[in-house]
Amino acid sequence: MMSDSATDADVMRLGQPVVADPAWVEAAPPGVEREDIARVIISAERIATRVRALGEIITRAYAPLVVDSRLALVITLRGAAVFAADLARAINLPVELDFISAASYGDSAMTSGSVRLLKDLETNIEGRHVLIIEDILDSGLTLEKLVETLEVRNPASLRVCALLDKGKPFPLRTYPQALAFTGFLIPDEFVVGYGLDYAQRYRNLPYVGILKPDVYMRAESE
Repeated sequence: MMSDSATDADVMRLGQPVVADPAWVEAAPPGVEREDIARVIISAERIATRVRALGEIITRAYAPLVVDSRLALVITLRGAAVFAADLARAINLPVELDFISAASYGDSAMTSGSVRLLKDLETNIEGRHVLIIEDILDSGLTLEKLVETLEVRNPASLRVCALLDKGKPFPLRTYPQALAFTGFLIPDEFVVGYGLDYAQRYRNLPYVGILKPDVYMRAESE
């Protein structure tokens, strides 16, 4: 638990990702589509614990800023929806939810290199404290497009909370205040579950697991 005297430095430190430990790896438990999962790298229980911690950190960070307003949570569709639902309930502040969607993957396992904005916000964020909720930091292309889109609308602040981070370099990493809250640092593998998908499958898995390569290699060769 964070103390009432937690500083900005405390918040930034505790918002940094927990490194996914190789010792956590386990076989997929019985359930839907387990045969496509090579191994589980973050269990449902570890996710729940970290999401609660992130909710507390975010509460401490924004409590002085949203005394007479609501924190605007901008949820990136569709991957962050599951994470955002749990995270929002772990934040002990008035919040407002809105949704935005951009795509760089489609049904492929590899990013296309271009980003399309598919759905825009309905909320006016000018002068508001805004927290983007992302599922995973990978190439950074989609996130950079979203930040660029929202920055010109003059929010009071704009930060990112991501469940997962592959640790790849991209320009936003030069602004550590922007990437303020992250769940886990994971290997550079194709992961699914807890909202993350491949071709719109696996989002309802309660854990984060590595997809067997033959699943997407077979599908993309057809």
